[in-house]
Amino acid sequence: MMNNPTISIIIPTLNEAQTIGPLVSHLFAHKEACLEEIIVVDGGSKDDTVSVARAAGATVITCSNCGRAPQMNKGAAVAKGSILYFVHSDTTPPASYLKDIQSAIKEGYKIGCFRGRYRGRNPLLRINSFFTRFNKLWCRGGDQTLFITRSFFEELGQYRPDCVIMEEYELIQKAQKLASFKIIPKEVVVSTRKYDERPYLRVQWASLVVFRMYNRGVRGALLQDTYKRLLG
Repeated sequence: MMNNPTISIIIPTLNEAQTIGPLVSHLFAHKEACLEEIIVVDGGSKDDTVSVARAAGATVITCSNCGRAPQMNKGAAVAKGSILYFVHSDTTPPASYLKDIQSAIKEGYKIGCFRGRYRGRNPLLRINSFFTRFNKLWCRGGDQTLFITRSFFEELGQYRPDCVIMEEYELIQKAQKLASFKIIPKEVVVSTRKYDERPYLRVQWASLVVFRMYNRGVRGALLQDTYKRLLG
């Protein structure tokens, strides 16, 4: 168990000028002494993501190799905290997120996430939210955020750089062979933007097909291309 662990938040971005400011402001508004820093790793945004993130108080670094896995690895490499907390820019952790993560670490967990709840009123999305409470790989996703001790992250070999999609699945699979996975019983609020312009069943079908491909060992661009094609 760590004594007084510090937490570095790492946020990968690409053209997220609309979401990054409110997120960073929210995270700072609920800061505790354990918050070491908020690092935004930008993958080459063409909008005002970088300037908005800096104005909100985040440390911003750029990553020429655009992709969430290499971006998050680069953020982890410069982070000072003993705990790494990976957050997508279109999610909002609960106000107690820092205390919740510290409590999980003090319980002996090395890795974990929150449950997820989608914004909006679509009743079908309540199904998705419900299943995030279960400790099954297909119930996971990066939008539930992920915390992990720095030492365990390095032991696992970081995110696999060629995982251009489903990078969290790869890391969680390796982690669960070595340690228990904590699902904090509070909710991260998740954007519905991938559902806003597409039928619910189309998104679910795309996710199912890609997950089955992943389970068969498919990695890299083929997964991403398939997902984009099925989404339309």
